[in-house]
Amino acid sequence: MSHYPVPPVNRRNARKMRKAMTDAELKLWNEIRAHRLMGLAFRRQMPIAGYIVDFACPDKKLIVELDGSQHAQAEASASDAARTARLEALGWIILRFWNDDVIRDIDNVCQHIIIEAGADRR
Repeated sequence: MSHYPVPPVNRRNARKMRKAMTDAELKLWNEIRAHRLMGLAFRRQMPIAGYIVDFACPDKKLIVELDGSQHAQAEASASDAARTARLEALGWIILRFWNDDVIRDIDNVCQHIIIEAGADRR
């Protein structure tokens, strides 16, 4: 997979974010790290195209984003849509889950990720 140039500030921010994960991010990370989810290789807080995505599986070009309640606000929703459009234009598949879904129903979240990772979209 080709790599995108990552500005030093984004690299520093990604490292900080890895150290300050939310409860939902930590719960999902514990399910998907170290190839635990059907052998898929995920990276956390990965810089891509000027953004830092929550989780990415580069082999499948799959991004998993976890959203808190602030993402329901109009401004954040518009920003998320632009971000999604940019990443999809680069060939990535973006899955979004609410933090609450991860906390309360991690099994179904993981099942949905497995289904999307296995879908033949190319």
